[in-house]
Amino acid sequence: MTAQLRVDTTSPVPPYEQIRAQLAHLIGLGTLPARERLPPVRQLAADLGLAVGTVARAYRELELTGLVTSRRGGGTRVADVPRPTRPAGLAGQAADFVAAARRAGASDDQVLTAVRQALLEGFSGVPESDRAAPRDVSSDARG
Repeated sequence: MTAQLRVDTTSPVPPYEQIRAQLAHLIGLGTLPARERLPPVRQLAADLGLAVGTVARAYRELELTGLVTSRRGGGTRVADVPRPTRPAGLAGQAADFVAAARRAGASDDQVLTAVRQALLEGFSGVPESDRAAPRDVSSDARG
């Protein structure tokens, strides 16, 4: 499993967030199944060349979101949680975007910033020819 994790120390994304995002992704895909034991913090830190506290923070963040459980003497294991179903429509598209952004190592703040920027720039992704023409509502107000 350690071979699947990569940390880019030149990235603006903190190493703990890179680890958290990659593990969350592997859990989401089912690559790390329920009850699978994660490597001990010290071992993973040594394997990745990071401080123990960095890996411990990634594990804590995963535990806060309910993806893993930790027990003294029992290690950290993937939580036994039901797989969420993919929402339909706009919610599903948003979920896909968030998943892709996290795979790329983006933080929640970076994802929100990207969405806000797209909204501010007026990006619609809909070709001009497919957009509805504005209608004159003044003629609709007959009474």
